[in-house]
Amino acid sequence: MNTLINPTVSVVIPMYNVGKYIEQSIHSVLKQTYQDFEILCVDDGCSDDTLAKVAQFDDPRIQVIQQLNRGLSGARNTGIRAAKGEYIALLDADDFWSAKKLELHVAHLDNNPKVGVSYCPSLFVDEDGAPLGIGQFPALKGITTKQIFCRNPVGNGSAPVIRKAVFEAVAFQDGMRAWTQYFDEELRQSEDIEMWLRMALDTDFEFEGISQPLTYYRVNASGLSSNLHKQFTSWQYAVDQNRIGHEDFFNKYAPLAKAYQLRYLCRRAIQSRNSTQAIKLMHQALTTNWRILKEEPKRTLVTWACAYLSALPTCIYNAIENTAMRGVSYIQKSH
Repeated sequence: MNTLINPTVSVVIPMYNVGKYIEQSIHSVLKQTYQDFEILCVDDGCSDDTLAKVAQFDDPRIQVIQQLNRGLSGARNTGIRAAKGEYIALLDADDFWSAKKLELHVAHLDNNPKVGVSYCPSLFVDEDGAPLGIGQFPALKGITTKQIFCRNPVGNGSAPVIRKAVFEAVAFQDGMRAWTQYFDEELRQSEDIEMWLRMALDTDFEFEGISQPLTYYRVNASGLSSNLHKQFTSWQYAVDQNRIGHEDFFNKYAPLAKAYQLRYLCRRAIQSRNSTQAIKLMHQALTTNWRILKEEPKRTLVTWACAYLSALPTCIYNAIENTAMRGVSYIQKSH
């Protein structure tokens, strides 16, 4: 039973058959330099040894909440509703944090009352938690709604620490479920960008990042080959859910955001070695809005080249990719 009455931070960890990763995730929270938190582990219908792994931790700040499977959005919503903290830190169960994560985000939010979403760069690790030498290093300051829509600077669901007041400002009920929703439970993909976009469009809170990479984001190879068409359909649904009342914004920026999304899906196709789909998606991206080439020429041209190179034999492509990854790692470390 959690004995904390008013923790400053509520850490929400959705769990669905994550026995392989959950200990590292929870350990990374317990080792934080900032200790005024509760941990809400939401069991979303686990059937593996996840709960047994969590039960090994003897810390009164850890609370397990059980529910029937409702997906990532449903599990996050359950945790957010139960949260007592002023700030909510989302942590996917297969990711983990640097020890100063909460200390730096709490200070950032305390010192910047207009900021509602505080995020940071993320470093990529493999399935065993080993660094891949690359990461997400987004824009941090002066973030516009266009940037959130087109480029998603938050990056992933384990990067942000968010004021609970922001979640309450965008809460809704859909008439089908008896409970309040924050993340849209109709979505099984693209739930993050739908939420960030809704926060940006419907509140006056600002998005701002801090420079230190404090999140370790696990790249799971098993997820690379998921249905790309389904991913795009989910993204389009997320966009359409926010269109009413913001027609001018979407008329202006939706084609550009769509082009960036198609380019992103192209990279996913490249990673899963689906060269035919990668080439098709890259062509769709450029014909949807050529401005991605003007705004981000290097990344767009590299993605275009990799789409065609992915048609090469695997051993040759892997050699080229490994060389390129080392180059990217060196560049990122030098900045």
